[in-house]
Parts: sequence; C-alpha cells; structure tokens
Amino acid sequence: MIAIAERTPAPSSAKLTLQTLEIAPNTTAIRSLDWDRDRFDIEFELRNGTTYNSFLIRGEKTALIDTSHAKFHDLYLNQLTQLINPAEIDYLVISHTEPDHSGLVRELLTLAPQATVVGSKVAIQFLEDLVHHPFKRQIVKNGDCLDLGNGHELEFVSAPNLHWPDTILTYDHKTQSLFTCDVFGMHYCDDSPYDEDLTLLDSDYQLYYDCLMGPNARSVLAALKRMADLPEISTIATGHGPLLRHHVSELIGRYRDWSQAQAKAETTVAIFYAADYGYSDELAQALASGILKTGVAVELIDLKAADPQEVREMVDLAAGVIIGMPPQSANTQAALSTILAAITPKQAIGLFESGGGDDESVYPIRNRFQEAGIKETFAPILIKETPNAAIYQLCDEAGTDLGQWLTRDRAVKQMKALDSDLDKALGRLSGGLYIITAKKGEASSAMLASWVSQASVEPLGITIAVAKDRAIESFLHAGDQFILNVLEEGNYQHLMKHFLKRFAPGADRFAGIKVHPAANGSPILGEALAYLECEVVSRMECSDHWLVYSTVDVGRVSKPDALTAVHHRKVGNHY
Repeated sequence: MIAIAERTPAPSSAKLTLQTLEIAPNTTAIRSLDWDRDRFDIEFELRNGTTYNSFLIRGEKTALIDTSHAKFHDLYLNQLTQLINPAEIDYLVISHTEPDHSGLVRELLTLAPQATVVGSKVAIQFLEDLVHHPFKRQIVKNGDCLDLGNGHELEFVSAPNLHWPDTILTYDHKTQSLFTCDVFGMHYCDDSPYDEDLTLLDSDYQLYYDCLMGPNARSVLAALKRMADLPEISTIATGHGPLLRHHVSELIGRYRDWSQAQAKAETTVAIFYAADYGYSDELAQALASGILKTGVAVELIDLKAADPQEVREMVDLAAGVIIGMPPQSANTQAALSTILAAITPKQAIGLFESGGGDDESVYPIRNRFQEAGIKETFAPILIKETPNAAIYQLCDEAGTDLGQWLTRDRAVKQMKALDSDLDKALGRLSGGLYIITAKKGEASSAMLASWVSQASVEPLGITIAVAKDRAIESFLHAGDQFILNVLEEGNYQHLMKHFLKRFAPGADRFAGIKVHPAANGSPILGEALAYLECEVVSRMECSDHWLVYSTVDVGRVSKPDALTAVHHRKVGNHY
C-alpha cells in the first residue's frame, strides 16, 4: 500500500522535489527526485533524471540509512526534521561514502551529534576526511547485526567495490527489505516509487549495470553469494531510481547472468586506482567503459584499501594492467612495488594521472615498465586541469585500444571462422558508403559506415549497425544527435582512407578535413554528396554490434545528379 505523505516542490527552475512514503511497517523512504539531471559522473548521459533515496527505520531505536545529495540540503533536512526530531536518531548507516548518498552527513551529524555512524571500516576512514570532527562510530563487517528493537534487526552484507570499495548492504529481518544503495539501482526519476512496468526500466537498468557494476563482475557474484544466506527478500530499497518489489527475483537474476558472462571472459584487465582521490574514480570508470566494449572483463582495485596479497593475485590474473597514480604514501608505494614485482612482459600496461594534487609521478614507474619490456598500449594520460568530455572520451578510446590489442588474436580467428562459400555469399550484400560524425561538448568522433538502411517512413527513420568496440559507440545512445554524411561515387577514396585509419586515443579525427557545423552541433563534411541530421531513438543489441534506430530531422543534397558511393565487399565476416 503506497502512502505518499508529502511531495515538497522546489523552485520550478531547479526541478528538485521530495517524495516520502511508507514502504514497510515503521519504514519511511525519503526520495530526492532530481528531474533534470542529464549526466552522472562520466559514465553515461541520463534520459530520465535520477533519484537519491534515503530510509528511516523506527524500532525501539531509530536508524537513518544514507542521506542525500548536497543540492537537496534545505529540502531534505526540512523534510527529515518534519518526520523526526534529529535528537531521536540513534544510528546513521552509511551504505557507502559517494557524495550523492553522503552529501549531507556532516550537516546531519551537526543536527544529531548523538547518532552513531555505522559503516564498513573503509567507509569510516573515508568519513573522517569528509566530516573533519569526531563522531561516534561502529564498524561492521559481513554478517554483523544491529538490533533496533520491535523485531527490526539489521544484518549487514559486505559488498566491496559495488561500486565503491566501502559498500555494505543492510537487511531488515522484520520487513524483509534489503537496502542496497547503488546495487540494483538505476537512474530513473518518476513519481511511481516501484518497478511496476519493467518495460519502461529495462534499458536504464542494464545501462546502469554495464557502467557501474560490470567492471566488478566478480565482486557482484561474491555479493550475490553472501545475499543467498539471507531469508526471503520482499523489497530491494535502492539508492537510485524506483524501489524493486514486483520483479525482485527477475532483476537479481539479471545481475547474476550478466556477471557470470563477464567473469567467464578469457581476458581481464586490472585497473588499480585510488578511490575518492582527485578524478581517479571517473577516469578509471571511463577506461573500464572502453575496455568492456571489446569483450574484455575489468576489475577495479582501490590501492588504498587492497592488501598486498590481493594486489598480487589480481596482477597474476590480468592480461593487462592500468594504474591510476595514487597519492604519495608508504601504503601506495608498497602497492606499486607489488605490481612492479609481479608483472611480466606478456602483459600490457597503461598509466594515468589522477589529478589529486599529490600524485605519484607517472614517469619513474613508466621507465621501470619499459626497462622490463612490457607493452604500453596507450601514452600516459596526463591531467593538467579539471577533466572535460574530451578527456573522458580519450580514456574511453584508450581503454578500447587496450582491449583490442589484448583480443587481436581472437579477432583474427573470428575473421577466418566462416565457411568460404558462405563468406563469399555474404560479401555480395552491398551497401552505400557513409561517414557518421558526432559531437558532444568538447568531444567529437567519426566512423566510416556501410551497414546503413532506411527503416521507417512515419516518422522518417534509419538504422545503422555499429560495432560495440567503435569509439563512436558512446556518441550513439538514445537522445544523442549525429550527422549521416553520404559519400559521392568517384569522390570518396580520400575520405574513406582518412576515416579508416587508426587514430590515437583523443586524436582529432577531423584534422585536415573541411567541415561545418550542423544545427545539432555535429560536423557536416564539406565534400559530402548529402547529409542527414539524425537523433537516436533506440538501440538493439545484436551480438557484436548495436543496431541503432534514429529519426531524421533535416536533410540536404549538394549535387542532385551525382550518385552515392557503393561498397562492394568480397567477404562477409569482417570489414
């Protein structure tokens, strides 16, 4: 039974609102609805905003699970003080310390200095740097319990690296509710607090997993194994998006299936970084996103929290190693020494600065790797200022380059896999030649394409097949805009040659090419026979490609009597 107690509107320009409701006996959700947020970290653009969910559980004692984003300072604290006198809050449970969930911890502890902060050991360490004054604390580990009275016994499940190293889940035995923060969440803002219509949520749920959980598939499986010891779960109270009540088993099962597929990958890259330092989290995630496009698994390891044995095991497991330079300290020096001692010339490496102001230098460790004969797949990524979209795109492309290098033998094997006659027959499917161009913020990309077709008349729409490991893939999500440039017969070879060449991560794909901006901001090629301005509506996953369906808004032809360039292939299993 949904009982919406209050919905507090913010000023219309801010599009921030609150929603409170009873989700179980003595359990209140405080949902901070951020309707217009269009980007989260750097992982993905948001089509449907997001929410930051906080929960109040009242037994004989009272616990607050997580707070909210700092942008909800007045709205959240005003609502909380209407629900409860802060002096009555006995425990503040911190699922993890990422600012979108802990952004008001300092203010909450000012209002409720008597509250005991409950969290993992790593979370408490992070909070000491965040709060900057003494507070009561209780460190919990997997299986520990906290009795609030009246049947509300909280049991904690350790879930490190989902998607921060300090994550814990909280299970209330009375209500069979599991409070999961980021895990099983999605960026989806809606008045409906539950997952009634799964068809509306499918794509956001998977995209969220791919960006935040996929890079730690083994950690997901470990957390699911610990969750299996809990009694029945009736509600998953997520930190983002709708709470899960109608499809709990289905959505947990998807995490298991996706993670098992990732964990079975023959090739893994270990990304070592310093969580919550500089821009290391965002840069590591951008690199992981690029690697995952190539079918290579990723493991993210926090250098500040990992012990030497864990570091050694991950280096032994990995085919490639990426290091985000940590702050200078004895602990991180020891971790770097462990990596240097364990890595072999059969592995590939990459390095990036974290931009935290006290980074270890890239160059001494780079020199050590070069002396050991270890392959560097991309030049060190150096951070001189606040990273922008171009820097994150550079990281994405660097990750893709590393993944492609590690899977080069597999790619050749696949090219030879088809029967010769079938191969030749497929090659007789001809198509036009096109250049897709796109721009978002400071980042831009382009790709030669031939798998293009008109797909609908009302509205006018086209489909494009884009390989998952193409750099431009991240520019072709729902809501993105791009230009389809049609090449001219007899005047396309130089453009084809230019856009077929391999570009270094972050390189300008339009250097030396005449372009002018379209109304949607993407480049139009000056030598194109025609162009179409397009907007992505949806994508369908097709094994190694995405089939991207887009509507067409504007089109122009420069030479009405010229013909479209046609691509005739000899074989059908690669291009």
